[in-house]
Amino acid sequence: MRRTGTTRRGALTATGALALGAVLTGCGGDDEAAGGKQPARAATAKAEKALREKAVHDGALLLARYDLVAEAHPATAAGLEPLRAAVAEHGKALAPPRAEDDPKKGAPKGDEAPPAPAGPVSADPKAAVRELAAAERRRADAYGEALLAAGPELARLLASVAAAAAAHAYLLTELAEETAV
Repeated sequence: MRRTGTTRRGALTATGALALGAVLTGCGGDDEAAGGKQPARAATAKAEKALREKAVHDGALLLARYDLVAEAHPATAAGLEPLRAAVAEHGKALAPPRAEDDPKKGAPKGDEAPPAPAGPVSADPKAAVRELAAAERRRADAYGEALLAAGPELARLLASVAAAAAAHAYLLTELAEETAV
């Protein structure tokens, strides 16, 4: 009988595929920059900023979901904390450069409160952790797709975060199996 959940082999295969995609994306030349096309460079920078902002927003939603699950099911909190901390670090790494980093751009905006996640947390701890695993899988898939639109530096970062999200999905699946009802 075959197992239907995320397997270690599947997670490692996905991680390897994402890393290969990052390497191949990073190997492409920057032909537009060599030609001196400033509008193309500005459009790329704008697209990457939007991609980063979406990634940070999605990460904030995921962090809020981790918090809700840990609050609703305290027995899972210890297992969720290291993964939650990693998601928070990913958000910091993906954040677009702030205005305070460039004195010419003026004063920085205040930090916004994280958005509240949609929907309630499942009353069953196993189901709640499985929902987190599904969210991490969606995050890995979304970042894998975003690699195609990102420049080399951001693509490498997205590949790393996507690989981590795939690993989180695997670990959360295992945690769900170990969680007592």
